[in-house]
Amino acid sequence: MTGPRHSIVLAERPSGTPTPACFRLETQPLPTPASGEVLARVIWLSLDPYMRGRMDDAKSYASPVALDAVMEGGAVAEVMTSADDRFAPGDIVTGQFGWTTHGVLPANALRRLDPALAPIQTALGVLGMPGLTAWVGLNDILRMQSGETLVVSAATGAVGSLAGQLARARGLNVIGVAGGADKCAYATDKLGYDACLDHRDSDAAALGARLRDAAPNGIDGYFENVGGKTLSAVLPNMNVNARIALCGMIAWYSGRNLDQALPLPQVWRRILTHRLRVEGFIIFDHFQRFPAFLADVGPMVRDGQISYRETVAEGLENAPAAFLKLLDGGNFGKQLVRIGPDPAP
Repeated sequence: MTGPRHSIVLAERPSGTPTPACFRLETQPLPTPASGEVLARVIWLSLDPYMRGRMDDAKSYASPVALDAVMEGGAVAEVMTSADDRFAPGDIVTGQFGWTTHGVLPANALRRLDPALAPIQTALGVLGMPGLTAWVGLNDILRMQSGETLVVSAATGAVGSLAGQLARARGLNVIGVAGGADKCAYATDKLGYDACLDHRDSDAAALGARLRDAAPNGIDGYFENVGGKTLSAVLPNMNVNARIALCGMIAWYSGRNLDQALPLPQVWRRILTHRLRVEGFIIFDHFQRFPAFLADVGPMVRDGQISYRETVAEGLENAPAAFLKLLDGGNFGKQLVRIGPDPAP
């Protein structure tokens, strides 16, 4: 099998906010799968905030992307050639193929998809890693109970939108925080949030006052996706024995918005005096929960009980611009890149 493969590689490490110069488009021959591997053409690429951390050469929970290596990323792909009996040409799979048009992965690193359950790209969003993150955060980390009040930052994002809907279905009072009036309207009108506050039209003090009005009995749980002034507004409003699921802090990923952070002594004092439980979690530690998550949420998506929204960039060459926009909150829902056509019926 011949033909080119196009990939986006990490051309240079960012200093602060990434720029287009951090990425480079390259063309290579198609790779050949070895025994136990699969060659697939990528159809959908997922863009996620965690990728910003992988661009830095810093110790973290996962190794950084090497310079001149293909940018990391989850994808949905169609098997072209299989050197493993578990997969055949035409199978639709998901795996960490990266920012590329074609990739080779070990068969044991792939998951076969059922296109009859939901559109195949949902395996990167509401029925993929972001959906699992929302489900684990709500069920295993926060352990929220009916009647409690939950605040979700990035309320209309790929993680927050499902967390909010699952919380409402469980009988929680759910308050979202999002960037922009259109996102807040979507959160209340479509996702069922009790209220949604726009963080772009107020500073931390004003946002905190609005949270007090929206949650007069205080906040019992906080699904933390952003950090920044939203965290500064939420902390003073948390009840005794409240919980925080620390999922992300995109506001600070590139060293920006540090002036919006509460001083560490104030944070530490609040945790102490209100006996808060703060638990950071990385979803890769919880992949054993995937079957239970799919059994719970899959039918809800199939039956239209769960809403989801996608922002789609067309073409691999547009992945860097879409990623930079994502880091600045420019996406609405799950950010995807269409790399190739859907498989023939």
